Amino acid sequence: MPDIDIKRAHTLGLKGARAAADKMAEHRGKKFGLKGDWSGNVLHFERPGVTGSLAVDDKDVRLTVSLGFLLKAMRGSIEGAVNEELDKLFAAKAPASAPKPKKAPERPKKGR
Repeated sequence: MPDIDIKRAHTLGLKGARAAADKMAEHRGKKFGLKGDWSGNVLHFERPGVTGSLAVDDKDVRLTVSLGFLLKAMRGSIEGAVNEELDKLFAAKAPASAPKPKKAPERPKKGR
């Protein structure tokens, strides 16, 4: 059973989700020495004390991470950092809405 298991919906489509996953893998790889390889739409990664996968499809992303004994004590901070990065990279982008027409100012009514 993984120590961290996060599933999120997104609106990026498969191509956008893979690009976001690549960006996350590159950032985490440089920062923490993680190395990973794609197998279909699943990015498997590892380093001493950490193994996991990031699975993407056209609507969801799922991250699972198993931590070694020494890193289990830092699970909360690791999960918080991962959630922040997922929020940035996989956030649902609101569709551009048409600007609301401006309301004409009301004219004062003339009294009798």
